[in-house]
Amino acid sequence: MAILTVSRLYGSGGSEVAAIVAKTLDWALLDNAVVDAVAARMGLSVAEVQAREERVPSLVERLTAAMAMGSQEWASPIADAKRPTDEQLIAVTRHIIDEAIVRGPVVVVGRGAQAMLAEREDTLHVFCYAPRKALIARTMQREGVSAEEAARLVDETNKRRDQWVRLHWERDRRAHENYDLSVNTERFGIQGAAGLIVTAARKRFGLG
Repeated sequence: MAILTVSRLYGSGGSEVAAIVAKTLDWALLDNAVVDAVAARMGLSVAEVQAREERVPSLVERLTAAMAMGSQEWASPIADAKRPTDEQLIAVTRHIIDEAIVRGPVVVVGRGAQAMLAEREDTLHVFCYAPRKALIARTMQREGVSAEEAARLVDETNKRRDQWVRLHWERDRRAHENYDLSVNTERFGIQGAAGLIVTAARKRFGLG
């Protein structure tokens, strides 16, 4: 098997990089399609999965989940709604990723995949990053928002993603030891970063 995971800072253009890599290598791409698949499997709306994905639950949500698991007789409006736990969400996501892996080489974007698949030997883990100023500038351009709003999106989204990985896998998402390759997308640009990753993937998996 050949699996390439792309973790990224919000605003780095990591998803765009991953799409170019997948197209160049002619591999399957798992990015936003994962959200659609998880929603369908769990009977949820895409919006709800997007809201839950890579978001650390609040204290109230954690207490509710713990109490619901500890007592079958305990009930509350949240428990009655039978909202899936983070663990269930991760389990379904892992199953969807595993199904894709069986079908052939795949590029997986985000979703804690670098931690989820850390024990596999048939992987190449990549991290796309850029200086905060560049993250904000790209977000302003892509989302059409002010510098202040872009800064908020960059800081809050990256903080949530960091916390999600730390909570569920006890890993520092930005630590270099989690990756085989880290690429500065400001320095190399989207196309240049994709080219570096393609070269690394071909070497890693012995591709011509």
